[in-house]
Amino acid sequence: MSRGKPDKKLTRRTFVGSAATAGLGALGDIACHAMDAAFWTLDLGFPTRIEPESTTPYPESAPAASRIVYHFDARGPRPAVKVVWRDGNLAPTKPESLADDVRWPIDDSGQLWVGDDGLLFASIYGEKPRVLDPERHAALLADPPAETYPRTDGVYDEFIEACRGGPPAGSDFAGHAGPLTEMVLLGNLAVRTGRTLELDSATGVVVSPTIPDEYIRPAYREGWRW
Repeated sequence: MSRGKPDKKLTRRTFVGSAATAGLGALGDIACHAMDAAFWTLDLGFPTRIEPESTTPYPESAPAASRIVYHFDARGPRPAVKVVWRDGNLAPTKPESLADDVRWPIDDSGQLWVGDDGLLFASIYGEKPRVLDPERHAALLADPPAETYPRTDGVYDEFIEACRGGPPAGSDFAGHAGPLTEMVLLGNLAVRTGRTLELDSATGVVVSPTIPDEYIRPAYREGWRW
């Protein structure tokens, strides 16, 4: 920026997790919430391939919109999975199985789960899930499946109990939050390079192309290194 006036119009939204030099765009803002359910329930781990598309990225900020496809190999009994991230008001194509009178997109944000046996939509944090077949959804509400995952009293109680020596919180750093964040940030790396990334799914290391070291280990001013 010049001393007199900024070279570009930078809004508050640009800086809330969006400045390339000080933030991580929409992925850094919300992906750890929006992609958490898939990462957890499908045991995703690291992808083998990431394909980025975006509007023009700027040195100062993340692009206005992006579409990032994460490919995950089969793992145990789970077959291969494709996870697609969209931001900047991009929406997926309306599934052919939905009736013409069904509003699309269903909401401004959310999660669309596409399976062999139907579609499920949930809000951005995974709340209010519903099968996109009114009859099947009503049947599930009337006769819900047995609980699979243990219930807790909430994230704050989980955290306090873990601090007191109890069981690790559901989002403990080593077992969940750290690996989830690493997986998400690989998408940012793909957007910044503008290239498809091939990865080692066991380690998350980029196999190709060669990534500039400063993209991963930026140079900090004296006194700010860590």
